[in-house]
Amino acid sequence: MGTGTGLEHGADAAVGERRQLVGLAYRMLGSVAEAEDAVQEAYARWYAQAPERRAAVASPGAWLTTVLGRVCLDVLGSARVRRERYVGEWLPEPLPDAAEWAVGAGGAGGTADPADRITLDESVGMAFLVVLESMTPAERVVFVLHDVFRYPFPEIAAIVDRTPAACRQLASSARRRVGAAPAPATGSAVVVREFRQAWEAKDIGALVGLLDPSAVMVADGGGLVSAVVRPVEGGERIAQYLAQMAEWAPGLVLLERTVNGRPGLVAQRDGVTATVAALDVVDGRITRIWAVRNPEKLGLWTAA
Repeated sequence: MGTGTGLEHGADAAVGERRQLVGLAYRMLGSVAEAEDAVQEAYARWYAQAPERRAAVASPGAWLTTVLGRVCLDVLGSARVRRERYVGEWLPEPLPDAAEWAVGAGGAGGTADPADRITLDESVGMAFLVVLESMTPAERVVFVLHDVFRYPFPEIAAIVDRTPAACRQLASSARRRVGAAPAPATGSAVVVREFRQAWEAKDIGALVGLLDPSAVMVADGGGLVSAVVRPVEGGERIAQYLAQMAEWAPGLVLLERTVNGRPGLVAQRDGVTATVAALDVVDGRITRIWAVRNPEKLGLWTAA
């Protein structure tokens, strides 16, 4: 596991694992902030060891991954309890494309933003992350480690304190959840642009034409801002809701931006990001919209 070797015991060997660890934790937790905290905890435990003990570790990456997996298991367990009290729907924290944003939330001392350490691929698509949310903590950790990052079951077993056979069963159960979910769609920049234009024009007919009749929109306001607390189902209902939103929020500016690696929309008012929307497009029509409005999840979207 990891990229450390038996010849590398210094700080550089451990620090060099950071990008992979943050990407791993984000997929496990669905939150950049929680991922960064989990990675920080793993490093804190690494440096809490005596230098001679660190020097005896053949692979710092493997050691850190083991600790990180256990930290994420604990976080996921407590998160399930917190989300039972969450107001409305809970959605993963959306990821910007670093090339499109001058991110201002990188932390003290000019450190690189944690989002820059997360590779954008299919495993961070919003649809995929939402499916991961339906898994038990153990299923999610095993599935991400094995099916996404290709760690072998014997190594995963040591992380989750299960047998390799039990880990295989957890991975199989997780795959069934993925298989039962709608197939992830490829984003279409053209459709997103037409959707933005129709939304700006408050053209309900055009919006309906761009939305699949069975489309679903989920919004996450976290109880901190206004948002529908239940999914809005049906293209016509979604179109009417969006047109009403445009009326309620004059001066809203819509930007076409990459959201979790696919074409999406960002709504700003007075230069402040109010909503980040990930969209799934199938056969030229939008089938799903995930609108993140909780300001605590929009810290990475503060500057364009």
